[in-house]
Amino acid sequence: MQQVTLGRTGLRVRVMGLGAGGHSRLGQSQGKSEADSIAVVRRALELGANLIDTAEAYGTEAIVGKALQGVPRDSYVLSTKKGPREKDHPISASEYRAAVQAGLQRLGLEYVDIFHVHGVRPAEYAHVREELIPVLLQLRDEGKIRWLGITENFTTETTHQMLSMALEDKVWDVMMVGFNLLNHSARHTIFPQTQAQGIGTLCMFAVRRALSNADALKELIDKLVANGEIDLEGYNPHAPLDFLSEPGVATSLTEAAYRYCRYEPGIDVVLSGTGSVDHLDENARALQLPPLPAAALERVNHLFAGVDSVSGN
Repeated sequence: MQQVTLGRTGLRVRVMGLGAGGHSRLGQSQGKSEADSIAVVRRALELGANLIDTAEAYGTEAIVGKALQGVPRDSYVLSTKKGPREKDHPISASEYRAAVQAGLQRLGLEYVDIFHVHGVRPAEYAHVREELIPVLLQLRDEGKIRWLGITENFTTETTHQMLSMALEDKVWDVMMVGFNLLNHSARHTIFPQTQAQGIGTLCMFAVRRALSNADALKELIDKLVANGEIDLEGYNPHAPLDFLSEPGVATSLTEAAYRYCRYEPGIDVVLSGTGSVDHLDENARALQLPPLPAAALERVNHLFAGVDSVSGN
């Protein structure tokens, strides 16, 4: 699996990273056992995926920590996250410091490579700037975290307003960005700036419900047509993305979706979240295949050129 440099961090990472969240949460949301989830993490490492991403909110930090026991610390990159709010109030600097320490304890680690402020909404960014950036910089100086990251709340905010604000501060080493073939607006609004600043990028939402469930995709397409956001002229009105699974293009829409993100300039790592070892193997295979044919890319980009209202979730 190809290795890349994660922006100015200098970290050498594989193009597929394992996400321990999403709908699956390593299978925990599907009733899988802890042993099953540990097996997924270890299989990811076997496949060469050396970046593991988790978060307090996922409830998988302890599982990831157990899976990494005995694994040489310099052989993987660990990313975890904590949001800017508690249930009823913006989190304070002291509360955030305590949360970072608690996360380290759950992981069984002395430090994490990347610590993200998780799922930040535009209205919350001023608090992140004033209250949380200073404590994150202190924690970095103390050796508890190595690099600062931030992730957007792509489910509720699909136009990247918060990340555009964050890019002004020049403190973020890594950003987690929502991007897929349904909404590739970050290509124009975010990636030119992350590339210019040397910010490493982790792609989330490469494949979500609408790109893995035919009924969900039809519902989303119907909504976009009704809102005038896409025009199906020249496409199959009953299955407008069927050209992506034609011979010579891809074997499935899911495979095409991963390959679409994999070769996007500005994306370093594509995150894959699953609770199944077999599914993980399929995703790893997809991310090692060549780019989609130019004609297929052109059709996708044309169809969704004006869309920034959906996440695919």
